[in-house]
Amino acid sequence: MKYIDPLPQEILVEDAWIPLADGARLHARIWRPRDSGRRPVPGLLEYLPYRLDDWTAPRDNERHPYYAGHGYASVRVDIRGTGSSDGLFIDEYSEQEQADGLEVIAWIAAQPWCTGSLGMFGISWGGFNSLQLAGHAPEPLKAIVTVCSTDDRYDNDVHYMGGALLGIDMASWGGTMFAFNARPPRPEVVGEAWVGQWRQRLENTRPMTGQWLEHQERDEYWRQGSVCEDYSSIKAAVLAVGGWHDPYRDAVLRLVQNLGSPVRGIIGPWSHQYPDRGYAPGPGINFLRETLAWWDHWLKGIDNGADRGPKLLAFLPEGDPPATYYERRKGHWLGLSNWPAQEIRGQRHALSEGSCGTPVHDGVALVRSPQHTGADAGRYFPFGNATDLPPDQRAEDGRSVCIDLPPAPGPVGILGNARVRLRLRADQSEANIIARLCDVAPDGSSTLVTRGVLNLNKREGRHQAVPMPIGEYVDVEFEMVGIGYVFAPGHTIRLALSTNYWPWIWPPPGDPSLEIELAASTLELPVLGADAAALATTSGLIEGVGFGEPEQSPRLPVDYLENDAGQADPAFVADSQRSVSHDVESGTWVLDVDPGYGGSRRYPDGLVFTEYSRETYTIRDGDPLSGQARSAWSIGLANEGWSARLETHSVLGADASNFLLTNTVTAWATVGDAEEELVAEREWTETIPRTST
Repeated sequence: MKYIDPLPQEILVEDAWIPLADGARLHARIWRPRDSGRRPVPGLLEYLPYRLDDWTAPRDNERHPYYAGHGYASVRVDIRGTGSSDGLFIDEYSEQEQADGLEVIAWIAAQPWCTGSLGMFGISWGGFNSLQLAGHAPEPLKAIVTVCSTDDRYDNDVHYMGGALLGIDMASWGGTMFAFNARPPRPEVVGEAWVGQWRQRLENTRPMTGQWLEHQERDEYWRQGSVCEDYSSIKAAVLAVGGWHDPYRDAVLRLVQNLGSPVRGIIGPWSHQYPDRGYAPGPGINFLRETLAWWDHWLKGIDNGADRGPKLLAFLPEGDPPATYYERRKGHWLGLSNWPAQEIRGQRHALSEGSCGTPVHDGVALVRSPQHTGADAGRYFPFGNATDLPPDQRAEDGRSVCIDLPPAPGPVGILGNARVRLRLRADQSEANIIARLCDVAPDGSSTLVTRGVLNLNKREGRHQAVPMPIGEYVDVEFEMVGIGYVFAPGHTIRLALSTNYWPWIWPPPGDPSLEIELAASTLELPVLGADAAALATTSGLIEGVGFGEPEQSPRLPVDYLENDAGQADPAFVADSQRSVSHDVESGTWVLDVDPGYGGSRRYPDGLVFTEYSRETYTIRDGDPLSGQARSAWSIGLANEGWSARLETHSVLGADASNFLLTNTVTAWATVGDAEEELVAEREWTETIPRTST
């Protein structure tokens, strides 16, 4: 990492309150060139619920000063009801969040230090609302950079996948946001009224998981904020960035294909992280320099080539054995002038052409997987931790029906979405089908390449639930998540099919079996032509810019503290980063996870932030109704003259007809030398009908 110190321009850092029409104020931090009062500069906005005063401060300090030092006013704003901003937080990506964001854009554009032209950027949440606000086409917003985000809130976020309930993140991310939103405002910002403001938040909040479960089909709730509903609404230039180890990577391909405004896409080997932060897998790129060129062109009118060059840059991994962690992936970059690309052709394989490792009777394979199939799925949101990625898939393959395609004489490169078409019949009206694409090496090791899911009740569209006809053959098809990958010579391409994938996919109430007619079923691969290797490139969007050593502004001097597990309640401390256990007598399987979102730390202003979290997922052999997902958080904040701590517990289970959800929060505050005060103690118990999952 190269730290730019000093920056090319001297900067000012100031906090501000952004007034909204209804009287609420949003807390903002502004980095801008010192002389921008005399020489206005374009503005940049990052708009998040994650607390600019502490939680995102280290990351904010890597990029906002960098942009300011290169001639921009870079503004970081906490969403209403989060951090130290006024008001109440309602839900993710709400209409209120977007309305406030439009007011923020107008406020920045009207400041004397701003030229009136704006860009917007962010990763994950900030990438989502960059797209959403661009969809409103505010006049000042000329360009955005959206990283690890999605255009489809229903079928490409943390709630549903292929119309099936994402048990692992519907529960855990709901529990995480419940804990995050329960944190107090900072007394240093809002003053002595902070305890009362915190109490008001806790008394008026509702855990979001219940809201998400109330909408199991793609209805207006999900269409709101999904820019895929109308790509033409976006007028700003869009740089879309993703990683092959991030669940949102399909959005990059869809945006490049469908946007009418200027658009470019980059997909690297990365996890759910900015590609310049040094998190695994690498190689990283000089992302800030790349985005600076994007801003310079669209906000300053500099003819630097940002509107030319490859429309899609994709890294093609190759040759790595299965592992839960890669410091750096082997592979090469590919530049394509269009997407979909003429260099890619669909290569269709009838499943009957492959070899099947399970008995096949009259051309029909029976799929009925154990409940714990999916134990080796890895993390839904890899963050670069040591256990995030899927391990060797041999155990998972053994719990699935596998079809191995005939080996190819040379390497096989794929880029895009594989498509599965199946003729199948079910013995129950509710069932899921999960497909995994694996790379099997000559030694038998199996690397997960990509996967896809279909809730068979959603086979006629995600907007409705249509029960499967029992005992009748039905033709279904679905895409697997997009991928770039090269299968080495001598390796086997394997399609693995299962009916369960716990805890990623919540199991249906029964324990269904599926019969698949192999001759009428196919796998279509997006295969790169033999001449595609000639398109390999190591340049960025602009020739010679961006793909070198990452550079950032100097880091915030934060001390990262070792959590003392012996001092914490065991309910909040996992035994290891990730473990799977099996009680043979009871048939119970437990996945125990420390999500590792950031841990404890001490900030330069003296704040000590402590964070313990644990996720557990439990299921018993043969009993789909035994599935249970738990999320537990313990968070503390302490500085001179005050402290706050909170504990949350979230539990999701189900019976045959309903989802059963419980959330609890307990919060305490200390002011000065006074005794610790109980601020809130609340429990929410919800019973939500199962309508299609």
